[in-house]
Amino acid sequence: MHPETLVRDHTIYACVMGSRAFGLATESSDTDRRGVFLAPTALFWRFGKPPAHVEGPAAEQFSWELERFCELALRANPNVLECLHSPLVEHVDDTGRELLALRGAFLSRRAHETFTRYALGQRRKLEADVRTHGAPRWKHAMHLLRLLISAGDLLRTGTLAIGVGDRRESLLAVRRGEVPWPEVESRMNRLAVEADEAARRSPLPAEPDRRRVEDFLVRVRRDSARRPDPYEEVVQGVVDGGGRG
Repeated sequence: MHPETLVRDHTIYACVMGSRAFGLATESSDTDRRGVFLAPTALFWRFGKPPAHVEGPAAEQFSWELERFCELALRANPNVLECLHSPLVEHVDDTGRELLALRGAFLSRRAHETFTRYALGQRRKLEADVRTHGAPRWKHAMHLLRLLISAGDLLRTGTLAIGVGDRRESLLAVRRGEVPWPEVESRMNRLAVEADEAARRSPLPAEPDRRRVEDFLVRVRRDSARRPDPYEEVVQGVVDGGGRG
């Protein structure tokens, strides 16, 4: 089965991410689309397995197969966790609604390590830009601040909220280069310290509810296995078509 067919016919959840979901969009902002597709179980019985992710078919579109998506979410991957909390949902079916109902099962104090590790990597890139070019990529600096804010709020409250709310204008000022880099660095340092402090008192569990997520995955795989093999349907269609000719 062609990867684009998996996205077209088997997507269970699709949303808009990036600046539009965060409340930071401007006139020039792209529309970043993310999704989750459920590959038919019968495809896993063949030597050629379905892909773990698919880029496209539209520009700025990226989708994960459900199992891969769950694996990454259980590891507290920031990009994946945030997809489950987008306010801009474009498509969701019954299985997708079950996935959304599991949002809390993916959350744990692991987020402290993954969010801050990702933020540290991004900050090193910004610092390299400052050394090389005299200034960072301001858009990336803005998004790094947003991520640190989101991490601190998650660890403090136990809830992941990706919209920036009333912080929009201060963050957009960073994007426009109106805030001196030393002040941006100071904000990053303060937010990192606040996240560390929040992690020590976080209401989040130490680990995600892996069993609950796995039970969901097994059940949807079993349900899918009861449906006709899509590969055999394609082959039969070719045979029947040839016979009619």
